[in-house]
Amino acid sequence: MIRLENVTKSYPGGQEALSGLDLSVDKGEMVFVTGHSGAGKSTLLRLIALIERPTSGQVIVDNQNTSRVKRRKIPAYRRQIGMVFQDHKLLYDRPVFDNVALPLIIAGVSRGDAGRRVRAALDQVSLLHKEKQSPETLSAGEQQRVGIARAIVTRPKLLIADEPTGNLDPDLSLEVMRIFRRFNEVGVTLLIASHDISLIDRLGCRRIGLEEGRLQEEVDPWQ
Repeated sequence: MIRLENVTKSYPGGQEALSGLDLSVDKGEMVFVTGHSGAGKSTLLRLIALIERPTSGQVIVDNQNTSRVKRRKIPAYRRQIGMVFQDHKLLYDRPVFDNVALPLIIAGVSRGDAGRRVRAALDQVSLLHKEKQSPETLSAGEQQRVGIARAIVTRPKLLIADEPTGNLDPDLSLEVMRIFRRFNEVGVTLLIASHDISLIDRLGCRRIGLEEGRLQEEVDPWQ
């Protein structure tokens, strides 16, 4: 599903966020990326989402070389990817329902189909009863679950998450990770950046460690 081949990402001033990185994630896997702040975790996810492009090397997602995706085709490319952020990035001037529906509206999905899909996504994160509320009235954990519903409403093949539990307490963090696990069990591929090693170890998933943009360690509980 994801393959990086000798990927380097440099920023102005010569700073290398990633350096010669080789990495692969199989279809249907749930994989965590760990490392200290500045290790390259967020940059890796941004390259996969085509928010940025590598300085050199190849990023291949679902057999598609991202370097060949033209700018005008990026929105279509991103529809196969659900993205969850630590700070939710919700719109507080509209209700939960409209926040989750936004990717479908952009994609031109009909109103009736969008309504069904939004309610199904909210049901999966146990927030269907709060579809009319403003996000600012929700708890931090509920806001994160709205962000997850928005990410999966397009029925993506791949879900990437950048520190999705960074602002949550341990119980809420485990709840969010269990939601991700349920998506994985129905075939969604997940790549999650997280610093919470103890939580990751409880889930028994493959863990990839980055340090200064390089692969530092890889832990596979099944080997």
